[in-house]
Amino acid sequence: MKYPIVIHKDTNSDYGVTIPDLPGCFSAGSTIEEAINMAQEAAECHIEGMLIDSEPIPTPSEIEVHMDNSDFKDGIWALVQVDISKLSLKSKRINITMPERLIRTVDQYAKKYGSTRSGLLSQAVTEYMASHQ
Repeated sequence: MKYPIVIHKDTNSDYGVTIPDLPGCFSAGSTIEEAINMAQEAAECHIEGMLIDSEPIPTPSEIEVHMDNSDFKDGIWALVQVDISKLSLKSKRINITMPERLIRTVDQYAKKYGSTRSGLLSQAVTEYMASHQ
């Protein structure tokens, strides 16, 4: 999932980062690149805590949803990728049945985007459930 972030900088300070779709999740960095990297790490840690606490994971919004918020005026917008399937939750092997054509399509898509069948299916299910709460 790609979460929008807003980067802001006050005089004589590091770059601060807010992740609007994850209330209470903030980060910072001495450069814009470091701020983005630290924001991704902060988002992953924040979501991992939510998963441990069995809290629902917010679905990322489009950047445009947040742009009119005066708190984010003059901010620099970017996206951070959070792969929920890679967070440290205990995995369990399961057996499911799917049409062969769909399995081939899933495998091709996963390979194209640097994932695995399990990772893609885990992420798809998580995003589906988050958007249907």
